[in-house]
Amino acid sequence: MNRTTVVTALLLAGAPAFAHPGHVAHAGFVAGLAHPFGGIDHLLALLAVGIWSARQRSSTLPAVFLAMMGAGALAGTVGVRLPALEGGIALTVLLAGLLAAGTVRLPALLAASVAGAFALWHGNAHGLEIAGWKGAAGFLLASAALLAAGGMLARLPLARAMGAAIATAGLALLAL
Repeated sequence: MNRTTVVTALLLAGAPAFAHPGHVAHAGFVAGLAHPFGGIDHLLALLAVGIWSARQRSSTLPAVFLAMMGAGALAGTVGVRLPALEGGIALTVLLAGLLAAGTVRLPALLAASVAGAFALWHGNAHGLEIAGWKGAAGFLLASAALLAAGGMLARLPLARAMGAAIATAGLALLAL
């Protein structure tokens, strides 16, 4: 068993896989700020998109991601729930990890569309759970920080391996 597999298994074994098990609304800036760190699915997806954005050499992907995440959250706050929400989120972790691990650069419009689609699912889950504009501001700020952290991780020699580990975690989340 290699080190990546062991680390991924430990990360998944330590806490519930999803940051939004019951979709119980929480209010406030601090709750929103903590929310993306509360579930491995959101944390890994944001880091992977940050890595992928840097590898794409695209400064616009994080902005597109945040804008579409806000749109998904807005839909969630008015009661719209995207189909296959949990499975869709797990799939975004897998795909974002593969994109972070890969060497193929997508055309800008396609990359933005993919990032935006990922963000809709994550934002929708946040919108269903976080109440109010203060909560939304908190989770968007935390998400921006995680995207930036992923961009910094992309500079490391093991960035592709991190993407592969995130994809592995996404596959495990799909199996749950």
